[in-house]
Amino acid sequence: MPKTIIEKIFQKHSKDNVKAGEIIWLEIDLKTARDFGGANVVKTLNGCCKANPIKDKENTYFTFDTNAPARDIGYATNQMIIRDFAAKENLKVYDVDQGIGSHIGIELGQVYPGVTVVGTDSHLNIMGAVCAFGQGMGDLDIAYIFKSGRTWFEVPHTIKLNLKGKYKYPVTAKDVTLFILKNLGASGALGCAVEVYGEAIDSMKLHERITLASMATEMGAITILIPANDEIIEYTKKHSGRNDIVKIEADSDAVYIKEITLDLNGLKPQIANPPKPDNVSDVFAVEGKKINSVFVGSCTNGRIEDIKQVIDIVKGKRIKEDVMFKIVPATREVYGEMLKNGYLEILFNSGIIVSNPGCGGCASGQIGMTGPNEVQLSTSNRNFAGKQGKGDTYIVSPVVAAYSALKGVISYPKE
Repeated sequence: MPKTIIEKIFQKHSKDNVKAGEIIWLEIDLKTARDFGGANVVKTLNGCCKANPIKDKENTYFTFDTNAPARDIGYATNQMIIRDFAAKENLKVYDVDQGIGSHIGIELGQVYPGVTVVGTDSHLNIMGAVCAFGQGMGDLDIAYIFKSGRTWFEVPHTIKLNLKGKYKYPVTAKDVTLFILKNLGASGALGCAVEVYGEAIDSMKLHERITLASMATEMGAITILIPANDEIIEYTKKHSGRNDIVKIEADSDAVYIKEITLDLNGLKPQIANPPKPDNVSDVFAVEGKKINSVFVGSCTNGRIEDIKQVIDIVKGKRIKEDVMFKIVPATREVYGEMLKNGYLEILFNSGIIVSNPGCGGCASGQIGMTGPNEVQLSTSNRNFAGKQGKGDTYIVSPVVAAYSALKGVISYPKE
């Protein structure tokens, strides 16, 4: 029977007959919990599951990324609950200095095409960037999976998304992602997996694939699965130390619930206006609006290449005096590259604040929130009211964020 990519991944991890719409038992390769929700996972395990050992401890761990270091006593307490439990159970903790858990899994080679991953992170479907299956779940589900190594899952139907044409600077993968969100809407892919094809996708680097995959949640999708090209296969082989990693491709006669084609030719920089991620327009529709602050980071745009886009714009210049610009690298590895490349000095001289690795402002974390009437540009994935404070948040690319910071108003390079 012909299968989509998600059906092939699920078939490999299930003894059941895998077909879209069927409920199956799914074996999970990598089990995680973060500081948000992780303490509740521990409490559940301590409260009702003491008799059964945690299965596959080598591939079960915690990450501290939403509040790193803890911004209040509540988070500090929860992190210590997790540390104590992990020490007792001999589980790994990627602590407050390590960065975003989903990115760590990719960097360490734990995640590669075909792997299944769960955690308490609502954007764990970012793993689709390397054609792996990632899913955020509630703390009760994660506690059960820590013990059993599996969960039940309804096999999602798949949408085939074809991207026609190319895009060019100053348009970036973030603009492509927002353009897709604009067309699909917040529920256009509800409950479905999305396979993405096209010349523009084939040439995307890892950091660009991460940007696209990380916003599957905002489209209502279970996951966005981007077929791995040779570069992704080589990256995952190198970082995992495995030579048996292969591409996972849908069968030519696989059945899709829907097929959509979008044309990228002539695409302009995009912006998601408050109060919803799918409230997307061309940047020029709001060009000239005064801004107060800028945030570059999050699981969506916290890679070294994203920060390099900022560097290319602000090097040798100063941001507008009344604009507060904050950058949070995704991981310790990214922060190390910033040090090695001299980026910290350039950013410092440009008047930009750099924080330690983590989720940063996206998760109401360590980098600060917006106040009433504050207008913020953010490279995160959500701009719901209250998500990053009481101000208005506009979602943009690092290019638009940096260029606007120099001008003091929403703007973008014209060439």
